[in-house]
Amino acid sequence: MVETIKLISPVDGSLHAERPVASDAEINAITERAKTAQIAWAETPLAERGRYVLAFLEALLAMNEEIVPELAWQMGRPVRYGGEKGGVEERTRYMVDLAAAALADVIPHDARPGFHRYLRRVPLGIVLVIAPWNYPYLTAINTIVPALMAGNAVILKHAAQTLLVGERFAKAFEVAGLPKGVFQNIVLNHVQTEKLLGSGKIDHCNFTGSVAGGRAMEKAAAGTFMTLGLELGGKDPAYVLPDVKLDHAVANLVDGAFYNSGQCCCGIERVYVHEKVYDDFVEGFIAETKNYVVGNPLDEATTIGPMAQPRFADFVREQKAEALRKGAVAHVGMKVDNDREGSPYLAPEVLTNVNHQMSVMREESFGPIVGIMKVRDDDEAIQLMNDSPYGLTASLWTTDADRAAALGDRIETGTVFMNRCDYVDPGLVWTGVKDTGKGGAMGRTGYDNLTRPKGYHLREV
Repeated sequence: MVETIKLISPVDGSLHAERPVASDAEINAITERAKTAQIAWAETPLAERGRYVLAFLEALLAMNEEIVPELAWQMGRPVRYGGEKGGVEERTRYMVDLAAAALADVIPHDARPGFHRYLRRVPLGIVLVIAPWNYPYLTAINTIVPALMAGNAVILKHAAQTLLVGERFAKAFEVAGLPKGVFQNIVLNHVQTEKLLGSGKIDHCNFTGSVAGGRAMEKAAAGTFMTLGLELGGKDPAYVLPDVKLDHAVANLVDGAFYNSGQCCCGIERVYVHEKVYDDFVEGFIAETKNYVVGNPLDEATTIGPMAQPRFADFVREQKAEALRKGAVAHVGMKVDNDREGSPYLAPEVLTNVNHQMSVMREESFGPIVGIMKVRDDDEAIQLMNDSPYGLTASLWTTDADRAAALGDRIETGTVFMNRCDYVDPGLVWTGVKDTGKGGAMGRTGYDNLTRPKGYHLREV
């Protein structure tokens, strides 16, 4: 009997898609095609690679009207938000434009007569992208585009919850006329994925997922000397300072906490507010949260759809229950007919009187719940922000940029924001510290991590 991967829709619990996993023969054929295709692709001029990638982008954008409801059925994001086309286009065009400068030869500053010396960035070979379901296009684009621009071949293994996304990528590259084998989509189970990582046929893997998943990736790849990029858990904090523009902070932090049902790698999960503005901030935050509408993501009125799976929602329910037992206060109490144990539909919640003995303030929630704590000063805020096993992003809400930069130097995180959150800047780097993982995507660093340096030392005689 052929093993399959089943996609169960969070909208109504129905079987939305089912695909057979690849056989051993198919996996071998895919890796061999990639190996062969990559050699010719690496010799393709950079400008031509860019034309293929931009043609792929246009083909993908042309599918957006179909993609938006498809995403709602797969992982629950409301159709009113229009999918991920804005970010996909921004990141793709930026990385294509950056490629020539990022991949240009580097000439040592100390010129030596009679020698031609330079460092060249060359492709790694075959890049495996293991993409998550929460932002299934954006997270995949982060690696796929710069990997291809750098001359690598790419194999995409998408999450079971978003099986159809991999097929959309494959179709868009087919429409773009990309040479066969340069990009391939594959369906694998966990055992097959680990076996492929340990096979020695993959030169780099970028994985976005859980901390446990990242550890499994490292274990599977041990001894192969392949490189790994791991973007894992997050518990992203915000600190609201006394000089904050309150309405702006409230609106943006509520959105940062609850957009995508809180299922954002860099979503706001905990907020520390200076005592001088605490009461006003909490009042505004609660009022803004109560404007959300939980429901069927195919309904244009819905602003929070179901979480991707019932077990994710139940985990958040457990965090809330534990916090309430320990003295936290819940402020929203939104009544949603299908918000119950075993259902993926979950109303947003705001908790105060929380502390770091509660799971909701230290362990990743990845759902529509946020705790808000009062702090006396910057030192207390920084201590609490750093009291976490994770470090992806942190945001500071103030009108003083110098103060924000100085505080940012003290925060253990991959990105520091001021007056915004929940954003990936393609011109910088997407990275984290501690259990959030290692490596980095986007910007020049993204290209560095998808190539290897090769030195040329040419002597004239």
